[in-house]
Amino acid sequence: MVREFEDVIIQTLCRFLVPFIQLYSLYVFAHGHSSPGGGFQGGCVMAAAFVLIFIAYDLNEAKRRFGEKALLIFCCLGVFIYAGTGWACLLLGSNFLDYGFLSKVLPTDPVKARYYGMAMIELGVQIAVMAVMVSIFLDLVTRGEHEEILEEKGA
Repeated sequence: MVREFEDVIIQTLCRFLVPFIQLYSLYVFAHGHSSPGGGFQGGCVMAAAFVLIFIAYDLNEAKRRFGEKALLIFCCLGVFIYAGTGWACLLLGSNFLDYGFLSKVLPTDPVKARYYGMAMIELGVQIAVMAVMVSIFLDLVTRGEHEEILEEKGA
């Protein structure tokens, strides 16, 4: 998927749209507890922003901006945030993901601690979903041969 030409209009439009798509993803994440949305939907929208970059530019440029190692780190970070929040509840003497007990370490009451706990969980989900969706897209586009394609093109 290495392009032989550059389309200035598409690349300029992409540079203009991507920040707004990412901002909308954060909006979907932030309002997921009171309206349709949340971590999964916000992660899919965020992944769409990176897929747009991959479509507008060639594969080498996209891999330079967001490589496989970064995807793996983001995927692991998302799972770590999710599981870490649950384990923090367990270590405080409660059930897995019982956010009310986070008030023992957060300077707030149990009701607000539940709100912060849900936000942490949704953040972990958003990061992991974004990384996995972009990784799936790259696997489909390159037929699972990411590094081989880059090496044969001289990148």
